Amino acid sequence: MRTRPNPATRPNPAQWVWYALGGGLPRDLSPWVLADITRRTWIWRHLVRAVVQMLPVLAVCLLAVPVPVSYRVSAAAGGLMLGLLFSMAFMTETIEHRARKAGYPPGTAARLRGERAERERVERKSTYRRDGAGSFD
Repeated sequence: MRTRPNPATRPNPAQWVWYALGGGLPRDLSPWVLADITRRTWIWRHLVRAVVQMLPVLAVCLLAVPVPVSYRVSAAAGGLMLGLLFSMAFMTETIEHRARKAGYPPGTAARLRGERAERERVERKSTYRRDGAGSFD
């Protein structure tokens, strides 16, 4: 039986930034980590964490490089797109690594996402959804 994380048991902002940068969280936040990497929005959450990881480099590129602004902006935008593409290429491996660091066995995140997808597929195809609530005659 899967346990739901307590909504009050969330990382504080400093812990979240550490987590986004790849650091581990305390064991009492393991249910939150599992929920974070298996929610319906897990892909968007992964991309936000990737952007947070790239922010320091983007800031240096935009603020410290002594070239015209147009070059800095185009280099930052290109770097961001390339970084996001690279991050998406290894998305599932990164998510599984986060689950293992939180203390879950390998494959847990993929299994839970698959179970959720199957449950949603069954719900979409159910007679209740297809025919409406009043058509049980």
